[in-house]
Amino acid sequence: MQMAPLVLIFVVFYVLVIRPQSKKAKEVQNMLKELKKGDDVVTQGGVIGRITGIKDGGDEVTLQVQEGVRLRILRSSITGLRKAAEKPAEKSSESPKDVKAS
Repeated sequence: MQMAPLVLIFVVFYVLVIRPQSKKAKEVQNMLKELKKGDDVVTQGGVIGRITGIKDGGDEVTLQVQEGVRLRILRSSITGLRKAAEKPAEKSSESPKDVKAS
């Protein structure tokens, strides 16, 4: 009977901490394996760039951060993919309608 609270604490700890953390780690590993040329990524340091090359060994990636500026980084320093920025909506030619205050 004295072991029941200890076992319950371990089960709660596993469900709330260990399991989600290992799930997230698997997702990151899969993302790193699936990186390909042309992907926009973000590094741990906050650098945003496009992958222009992956070395044969697979642990080194070349990022283009600006036209003519390339960085060699480790694949493990990439934290995520960056989604392409959506184009801003074009402004309509209609003028705003007058709003009357009551």
